[in-house]
Amino acid sequence: MARRFRRNIKPVREKPQHRINNFIRVPEVRLVGDNLEEISEKVGEKVETGIYSTKLVQRWAQDMQLDLVEISAKADPPVCRIIDYKKFLYQKKKKEKEIKSKTAKTVVKEIRFGPNTDSHDIEFKLKHAQKFLEEGNKVKAFVQFRGRTIVFKERGELLLLNFIKELEEFGVVETLPKLEGRKMSVTISPKKKKK
Repeated sequence: MARRFRRNIKPVREKPQHRINNFIRVPEVRLVGDNLEEISEKVGEKVETGIYSTKLVQRWAQDMQLDLVEISAKADPPVCRIIDYKKFLYQKKKKEKEIKSKTAKTVVKEIRFGPNTDSHDIEFKLKHAQKFLEEGNKVKAFVQFRGRTIVFKERGELLLLNFIKELEEFGVVETLPKLEGRKMSVTISPKKKKK
C-alpha cells in the first residue's frame, strides 16, 4: 500500500506595512500626533511633538493600551505616533478607497466607418462623437477594410483626417491615422474644460 506524503505548507505571512511597538529598535524617535494632550494627561507629564527615547515612548503607548507606530521610517530619527494600529490601517484603507473612487474613469467609445461611408452617415457619426467628447469620453474612430476595399487606404485616411478636423474644437488628437492589419484608426481625447 502506497503511503501519502503530507507537505508541511506554512501559510505565507504578509509583511507588516509599518514597524510597531517592540519592532522599532532605534534609540530615538520623533513623536507626532493629534492626541499628545491625551497622552500628557495619562502619563502625568507634558508631552509635545519632539524627539524622545524609544523605550520611554513604548512605555507610554503600553500605559495607554495603544500601539507605537512608525509612520516614516526614512526620516532621521523615524517619525512615530501613539495610536490604535488596527484603526489606523482601517482609516488608511478607507482614504485610499475614497481617492480611488474620485479618480476619473476614462471610457473609450468606438465609431466604425467603411472606406465608402456616405456623407450623411459621417455627419450622423460626427454628432455622436461630439456628444461623447462633451461627456468626457475618448473616441476611437476606425475605418474597417473588408475584402477588396483594402485598395481604398487613401480614402479611409482622408475620411479620418476630415473627421479629426470636424472635431478640433471638442477634442485633441492622441494618435494620427495608422493602419493596423485591416483597420485604420485614430484616437481623440476630450479637451480639458477651463474653470
